[in-house]
Amino acid sequence: MADNNLRIVVEKNPSESKLSELNIKCWPKWGCSPGKYQLKFDAEETCYLLKGKVRVYLKGSTEFVEFGAGDLVTIPKGLSCTWDVSVAVDKHYKFESSSPPPSSSS
Repeated sequence: MADNNLRIVVEKNPSESKLSELNIKCWPKWGCSPGKYQLKFDAEETCYLLKGKVRVYLKGSTEFVEFGAGDLVTIPKGLSCTWDVSVAVDKHYKFESSSPPPSSSS
């Protein structure tokens, strides 16, 4: 059963003023090549895609959310999903500061 509270919010082509208000250019950058990635978000993430195209499938579901270059995306804390990256991703990102950083399994 999918938890409807765990929804990805995609804002298409946010204004330059919103991007500068968020200070996106100062956020860290992350990228990945095409492929499938299993991810669990231990903190809410906001990201802005500079390039790429992604379909995110919620765990245990065939439903997906699609976003790409120029989109501002908010991913809720607690979401488990698969990123199906069709075009290599380059993004700025930020984790909600009140939450701990994401855990990495090493």
